[in-house]
Amino acid sequence: MDFIREGEKFLIVGHKEPDGDCLGSQLALASVLRRIGKGTILCSAGPFKRSEVKRYEPLFVSSPDTKGIERAIVIDCSSIDRTGDIEPYLNGLSIAVIDHHDNRKTGEGEPAYLAACYIDADAPSTTFMVMKVLKAMGLKIRRDEAEFLFFGLCTDTGFFRHVDGEGAETFEAAAALIRSGANPKDAFSAIYGGKSLDSRRLIGHILLRAEPLFGGKLVVSSEEYEETCRYSYESRDSDILFQLFQTVDGVEAIVIVRQETPENCTISFRSRSWVDVGKIAESFGGGGHKNAAGCIIPGSIADLKPLVIKAFAGVFGPTT
Repeated sequence: MDFIREGEKFLIVGHKEPDGDCLGSQLALASVLRRIGKGTILCSAGPFKRSEVKRYEPLFVSSPDTKGIERAIVIDCSSIDRTGDIEPYLNGLSIAVIDHHDNRKTGEGEPAYLAACYIDADAPSTTFMVMKVLKAMGLKIRRDEAEFLFFGLCTDTGFFRHVDGEGAETFEAAAALIRSGANPKDAFSAIYGGKSLDSRRLIGHILLRAEPLFGGKLVVSSEEYEETCRYSYESRDSDILFQLFQTVDGVEAIVIVRQETPENCTISFRSRSWVDVGKIAESFGGGGHKNAAGCIIPGSIADLKPLVIKAFAGVFGPTT
């Protein structure tokens, strides 16, 4: 709160390849800061490839004018290099972080530039945390802000599918946002609607390629480079894909290896409950949550898939 009070103009920065939680947090926080007389510039390196976030792209800049700006608030990423092409514009600025991941670097290169950190790895979303910032300011949430915050909360909870028995506070936050004007039906349509037929065809390819391992506890599949080129990133619908795999009896973890370029793959990890895929992603240089994580790594599907399977051997035992 002191960091906000003492500043006059802020860069509001999110991570590259933004999702609904990142953008919803940025948009709501920027709106609130403007209401209390602060200047804001919304920044994102993009790309805005997800169908549900494309409409927000015109509100963000990737090359901000930092003249007269001394402070930045980085949203939904505690490792500054995840801001992508925005990172150079943060040099010399006093920075605060709001995030429900804790991916801060340790040891050499520890980010001493961080003036304030609000990090809560137990929070269901970063929008949930921004909502608490608004409450601390004593402000009533406006309808547009409630819509942004609800959009992000629904994104990171899988429309509340990932909320467990400890999640009463998550639903209390959702109820408060609905009372402030958020519409669950509209949020669901924004997140899950508007998909292309190609997105369903791509899901079909990945489902057919799925391989059960460790007695069906792990499912591994892949997206070939030819499919990446044919269907494009815009045809991906990872949330529905993982949701389908998680409904398979006995499945505890899912891995999708995607050949993004001839040289690099992205690996997406999900778990149903007890498996900590965040730790496995970290072993490949990535990160994330206990139940959702990922990484970008050089190599091919053929090279990386055996390494991923081996990483789960310590969790599930010998491959069967």
